Amino acid sequence: MPYTAELHWTPPNPAGLSKKDRASGTHRAYLPDELAITLPELGAKAQHAAEEAAVVLARFDERISSSGSTYLNHLLIRSESISSSWIEGSRLSPKKLAIAERLKYGDRVALDVIANVRATENAIDEIANPLRPISVKDIEDLQHSIKPRLAFGLREAQNWVGGPGNSPLRADFVPPPPTEVPRLVANLAAFITATEGNPVIRAAIAHAQFETIHPFADGNGRTGRALVHTVLKRSDALRTVLVPISTVFASNTNAYIGGLNAYRKDPSDLDQWVISFAEAVEAAAARAVLLAEDIEALDQTVRLDLAEHRREIGKSPIHPRAGSVILKILDCLAREPVITIDSVAVEHGVSRAAAHRALVELAEAGILRKTKNHKGKVVCYSADQHLAYVELTEANHRGRKG
Repeated sequence: MPYTAELHWTPPNPAGLSKKDRASGTHRAYLPDELAITLPELGAKAQHAAEEAAVVLARFDERISSSGSTYLNHLLIRSESISSSWIEGSRLSPKKLAIAERLKYGDRVALDVIANVRATENAIDEIANPLRPISVKDIEDLQHSIKPRLAFGLREAQNWVGGPGNSPLRADFVPPPPTEVPRLVANLAAFITATEGNPVIRAAIAHAQFETIHPFADGNGRTGRALVHTVLKRSDALRTVLVPISTVFASNTNAYIGGLNAYRKDPSDLDQWVISFAEAVEAAAARAVLLAEDIEALDQTVRLDLAEHRREIGKSPIHPRAGSVILKILDCLAREPVITIDSVAVEHGVSRAAAHRALVELAEAGILRKTKNHKGKVVCYSADQHLAYVELTEANHRGRKG
């Protein structure tokens, strides 16, 4: 059975803290049970919800795979990472992120989210291999990719979640003390390694257990959500693409936090959490399908826009020839919505002059937008209509612009 440990707290560095946060006192830290490798039995409603979600995932993966939407994975990872940053209180636009990703510089938030994008891709490509056992170090490596500025490894100090101040005495939730973290993470690694049973149930439990342990000084939310993709991939629930579950969590953080709290009840209300998680999985899959359909329609629209522009300026033929650099650029906008003269020249094997001509024409057609630096020099071109499809707001998982 899970239990709480009574611990004494004295602020290690009270300077600059409020009077309440400078106080010493006792608090209770939550210690979850270690997980059995086999999945627990659930109530009929929760089991049915998980089974339905697994079917939805299989259909979603097959549909995306058959459509040839090879760009979608990176697009969804970018959207997923932005959603994770929104859950954690950082407001970052897809355009700002994409520019920082292309130019390899930007503010700290953008660079942190880019690291999260790469870490999520790493989780899918490497530790998602079902023949490869998961170790504690794998989880540490994943977190360090997301938060590279932090010292490597599991936390060695008490942390806490939420609350009105900067003290575990007033926190919403206090995870296990650091002495308990190594054994709990080792147990979680063994649980993630296993692939038997319903993958949605395993992913739901793994995520909730990770967030309950909160094993790192920072980056727990993003790492925990990346592990969801790892579990689903290892269990063969998804083969081609990830499901952007953070977009659902970001649009309803109260339901997400409420579900985690249900998991931590004594006794745990695991059924409630699994149902909530399964519903989020289904909603995320549906949104990803709509996103793919919207992007495909947009790709057709921008080609029509280009043809209309060429007709208006009297350029012949109005449809660029097959294999032209301008069509190659259009084919890649969903995957690479921010480009430069050099990136086009290198990636498509053309001269800088040819790349420049194509980018200028697309900008004049309104398909691309120029971004200038503080000196007024064009540093990149962005496909703002494509970027708008991963724009997130608190009320809606994405905003549509353009």
